[in-house]
Order: sequence, then C-alpha cells, then structure tokens
Amino acid sequence: MLKHIVMWKLKEHAEGADRAANAREMKRRLDECAHIVPGILKFEVTLAQPGLEATYDVVLYSEFENKAALEAYAKHPTHQALVPFIGAIREARQCMDYEVPAGQQ
Repeated sequence: MLKHIVMWKLKEHAEGADRAANAREMKRRLDECAHIVPGILKFEVTLAQPGLEATYDVVLYSEFENKAALEAYAKHPTHQALVPFIGAIREARQCMDYEVPAGQQ
C-alpha cells in the first residue's frame, strides 16, 4: 500500500476569492477525485479547523493499492483539471508518499 499526503497553504486572495472560499472550492473539487480510478483505498480532504492547530489550509490524506494506482490518479483528466486552479491559489505545497509493507497496514 502507498500513502499519499499533501498539504497546501493558500494565498490570502486569488482567483477573485478569499482564502476560505478557495479552500472550500478546492475541497469540493478534490472530493470529486475520490473514486476516479481503481486502487484508491482511502481519500480524505479536510480543511483547517478553527480552534485547532494548523499551519496549512487544506490536507489530502489518501491511500492507494500501489504506485500504479497513484500514477493513474495523478494522470486522470479529473485530477489534471484541478492543477491550474490549485496552482493559482496556493502559496506553498508539501507532499510525502511512502509505502507501507504488507502486514503493517
């Protein structure tokens, strides 16, 4: 299994909207990717919550059967359609992919 975690810090204002509105729109668009290819085991998008510590605005936590499933997700047209929007509204991005050996899942 492969875990794919991405965090985005958004600009205060971009694409005619403020940070909060862009975060909600980004979550809506990412949520549409939850079942676009076989091999997605878990797909969770969340926004920073008031009253809880957060240094980033949007987080994607996902699990894939294998690297091929993650690559299929990344190349899928639904995912690719997000790239320009996210690129326009993000200030920073952090990502980490890692494999979890069988038996440790």
